[in-house]
Amino acid sequence: MNAESGLGPAGELHLVVAALRSYREDVESLTRVLSETLGDALPAGMVEVERRRTVADRMAGRDGRAVAVRVRTASRGLELSSGRYGLTAEIRQVVRGVVISRKQVGVDEWLVALAEELTRLADRDARAHEALSRLFS
Repeated sequence: MNAESGLGPAGELHLVVAALRSYREDVESLTRVLSETLGDALPAGMVEVERRRTVADRMAGRDGRAVAVRVRTASRGLELSSGRYGLTAEIRQVVRGVVISRKQVGVDEWLVALAEELTRLADRDARAHEALSRLFS
């Protein structure tokens, strides 16, 4: 992302966080952004969505309501879930596929961590860069 924007890494990260914050109200909104806007550009298996299906959802053939979204990278696991008392956010540190620490964080801190991971991915992958750019339009 650095070459065309001229903002530098800090400015780009700020833009990504601002775009993601507009979707922070619930897991469903963030899931739509990650799966629809960025889904084709993200590596397979990077984003996992957990859904809760009611009997009505099953009978109507609907996917159900997203209740958790998990983003996996080589060094972190990010999980945002919806529960009885609102949103819960967790960041896991991963070394060679093993979780070595877990930390409950606020949603804003979680969004910053997600933005960092998406920005790193966009710096390495042209499709991810293009998809991330669509968040700003």
